[in-house]
Amino acid sequence: MKHSKRLYVIAGEASGDLHASNLMREMLDIDDKLDFRFWGGDRMEEVYKGGVKHIKDLAFMGFWEVITNIRTIFKNITFCKQDILSYKPDAIILVDYPGFNLRIAEWAKEQGIQVIYYISPQVWAWKQKRVHKIKKVVDKMFVILPFEKEFYERFDYSVEYLGHPLLDEISRHAERATIMDSWKKERKLSDLPIIAVLPGSRKQEVSKKLPVMLDALKGMEDYQVVVAGAPSLEPIFYKEFLGDNTKIIFNDTYNLLSISSLAVVTSGTATLETALFKVPEVVCYKSSQISYSIAKRLIKVKYISLVNLIMDKLVVKELIQNECTPEKIRTEIELIIQNQEYAESMRNNYNELAEILGGGGASRKVAQSLLTSIHKQ
Repeated sequence: MKHSKRLYVIAGEASGDLHASNLMREMLDIDDKLDFRFWGGDRMEEVYKGGVKHIKDLAFMGFWEVITNIRTIFKNITFCKQDILSYKPDAIILVDYPGFNLRIAEWAKEQGIQVIYYISPQVWAWKQKRVHKIKKVVDKMFVILPFEKEFYERFDYSVEYLGHPLLDEISRHAERATIMDSWKKERKLSDLPIIAVLPGSRKQEVSKKLPVMLDALKGMEDYQVVVAGAPSLEPIFYKEFLGDNTKIIFNDTYNLLSISSLAVVTSGTATLETALFKVPEVVCYKSSQISYSIAKRLIKVKYISLVNLIMDKLVVKELIQNECTPEKIRTEIELIIQNQEYAESMRNNYNELAEILGGGGASRKVAQSLLTSIHKQ
């Protein structure tokens, strides 16, 4: 079969794997003759058999962690460039993962390859000067947060905002609500209300945060604590952290959130996912002291959770670094449980958040626009 276009896609993390897989699915629905080669995870593999490197070998979090793995990262960059050259793509599609992808973008531009970026690096949070580099090396940028469009306009750079892809993903799960009783039985969950624990998808962050999160929930007999296990981590890795009464469910976070009463969530995309499922949450962030000290000097935003950033106000409690203690997490959880007005106000803000994000169909709209821009080349 003659392929219409050859596309090289790079996603380096679990959320990138999710959004890239949905984008690829929509693109293939529009043009089934596309050929993909990619760096990504299991979700992208389900859509198309063209994986080169898996996200479990790519995700390094925090300044110190990146420094200690720098040789591996540079080896990956060199290999990626060689692989792109031998594949000869019509365009490369970079999905988030900025430390790696911006280097590839700069190099690809020099090679005369069209560069499309989906899910902007968080340049509004830190390293705003990177916008000047993005303007030079990225031919087309698609953003997924409404305030990013206005941010880039300040630098005279036009980007497209076509909605947030999570809205579609979550509405698909909402439709499955009727089968949740059997889903619970299969996973041996009781009828007690659930507190979901989302400790992240990388070893470093899970090791730092999960013990603190679980410590905070000890002795809560009226609830069952269920940890969302990351697909990129082995079950044995979690063994040392889990108590006898703590359940873990892998690769099924959305079903878990759809039946949860509360959640303790690591900062990142998970805070937004939890909010869109209307689950009251407390947000936790803890990294190595070195990484945190560097980040504190560099990061220029009022909040760390996407919920608060998009709403531009404190909707969910953020417990950062030294504030992220079992006692403070427990205090917030008890406030949510005992103060119905407080929990209701959080849910009302979640409804407003969903409205701000706009309508659904983002992956489809991006696929259409992206293919139009590739076919113009």
